Amino acid sequence: MNDSVYSQEKVLNRKANGMAVLILNSVLILLSIFFFVSAFAWDIPLVLRVLLLIVTAIYGFVVGPILFGGLKVIKPNEALVLTLFGKYYGTLKHDGFYFVNPFVTAINPATASEGTTMTPKTEAKSDGAKAVTSYSIQLPKKKISLKAMTLNNDRQKINDALGNPIIIGVVVIWKVVDTAKAVFNVDNYVDYLSIQCDSALRNVVRLFPYDSEDDEKSLRGSSTEVAHDLMEELQSKVEVAGLEIVEARITHLSYAPEIAAAMLQRQQASAIIAARQKIVEGAVGMVEMALEQLSRNNVVELDEERKAAMVSNLLVVLCGNRDAQPIVNSGSIY
Repeated sequence: MNDSVYSQEKVLNRKANGMAVLILNSVLILLSIFFFVSAFAWDIPLVLRVLLLIVTAIYGFVVGPILFGGLKVIKPNEALVLTLFGKYYGTLKHDGFYFVNPFVTAINPATASEGTTMTPKTEAKSDGAKAVTSYSIQLPKKKISLKAMTLNNDRQKINDALGNPIIIGVVVIWKVVDTAKAVFNVDNYVDYLSIQCDSALRNVVRLFPYDSEDDEKSLRGSSTEVAHDLMEELQSKVEVAGLEIVEARITHLSYAPEIAAAMLQRQQASAIIAARQKIVEGAVGMVEMALEQLSRNNVVELDEERKAAMVSNLLVVLCGNRDAQPIVNSGSIY
């Protein structure tokens, strides 16, 4: 994407003199009305009377009210992007009461009315996943919020690195850092972020398996690393819109319903195998220790056949699922 001429914002670092202009303009309007009314009662030459009426009428009823349009109030963590006859005029980012050119126009493509709530509709699919990202953001009229906002990405069905369909949802904390890019480089920076979040999520998820028995990264075992990769991927996509991704976190992660039962059995089998492996390793160590101590202390002399039988019995006792039932041999073993 080619950078536009508004690749950098122009912050208007002017003095917040709105209150002084408000008071001065109000006084001048009142004086204009006073002189306009008094011109009919004063005994002055006709030319001077006409001139006084014209000047006071122009200022009191035309210029003065127009100047009130240049008064702008900026609250903390808000910005106002101004254009003058279609050209970028500048951005007011510092809180205060300002006076600017009364012919400038504030623009914010993400909203058109005071307190607009951006909440797009979502279309539910048969598998329970939703394809459209939802967000609920209160946006002020004509002003751009510089506060950190939350984008709650609905659960989506995506294939992981092994091709298994999974259901995943993320939450993204973001804020506007360049108002010129946000207003002029994209049509609607909130919708743009929503779409890029879906794209970045798919690009990152398909690089990792849901779970891994080895030490490699996985969606379930390396959520912090996956979230970091997602944040970097998303940041690279929304840079053109003047947005900063503060944080990205996975809020939901599960297998898709059609394979959830099979994957649960697989996880259970893997857990059983891992547990059995630990049990066998411990049992072998205990058998070796028993034979070594019997031989070192000369408790009993066993030939190879008896050692094999003892090893077999000990392994059965130590590795069995149930408690062993001992059989007492009252006779000689030979």
